Amino acid sequence: MKIIACGNVPTVIAPEKYFTGRVWQTPIIEKEAPARLRAIMVSFEPGARTNWHTHPLGQTLYVISGAGLAQSWGEPVQAIRAGDVISFAPDEKHWHGAGPKSAMAHIAMQEALDGVHADWLEKVTDEQYGG
Repeated sequence: MKIIACGNVPTVIAPEKYFTGRVWQTPIIEKEAPARLRAIMVSFEPGARTNWHTHPLGQTLYVISGAGLAQSWGEPVQAIRAGDVISFAPDEKHWHGAGPKSAMAHIAMQEALDGVHADWLEKVTDEQYGG
């Protein structure tokens, strides 16, 4: 058993090249091979969001607070709220983030394929974000 005490893992500002707006990331777990799991708590200020991206083995989000938006390529923007679980299939192009006037936090869970957890793509435009 391994316990990582609260406060021992630093929260960092997410890289601007992958996000629009202010976003914080707090790592939860990243297992070493042969395991592939990575989980991160991600907190978005109102209007903040990810770039378009994919995950080679898919992704699951668990919204822990607030309300936000998510979209898969070619589909309408969907509202997401605390308690929702959102699943993206392997290589499904998508984005997710806070609502325009509400903060949102979720736990993002994904597995790596050959060491790759995500493939980051272009920014979500304001027009795409607005639906």
